Amino acid sequence: QVQLVESGGGLVQPGGSLTLSCSVSGTTFSIDIMGWYRQAPGKQRELVASITNGANYADSVKGRFTIFRDNTQSTVYLQMNSLKPEDTAVYYCNLFRRGAIDINYWGKGTLVTVSS
Repeated sequence: QVQLVESGGGLVQPGGSLTLSCSVSGTTFSIDIMGWYRQAPGKQRELVASITNGANYADSVKGRFTIFRDNTQSTVYLQMNSLKPEDTAVYYCNLFRRGAIDINYWGKGTLVTVSS
C-alpha cells in the first residue's frame, strides 16, 4: 500500500545538474523522515541526504546537492549540481518511521550516469 516512485534519472555530463523526485503515496508523508541513498557499481549502498525539518548530507555531496520536500504534494527532491563521474549510481528514495517497530520503505531506484 505504501509506494515510493523515483524519477528524474538519466545521463548528464560532468559539471552538469539533475533533479530527482520521489512521489510517496499510502502514508502520512509529512511526519516521516525522508532520505536519498545511492549504490554505485561495486560499492555498498550509502546515505546521500536526509530531511526532517532540517537537512543532512554526506561529506561527498555537501555543497553540491540539496534535498527538499513538498509535504502538500507528498514529494521529496534531490537537486544535484556540479556532478562528477563518481556520482554515477542508482539512487533510491527512502522513508523511515519510528514507532512500536521501526519501518522502512524503499523505491525501486533511478539510475544517474555522469559521463562525457
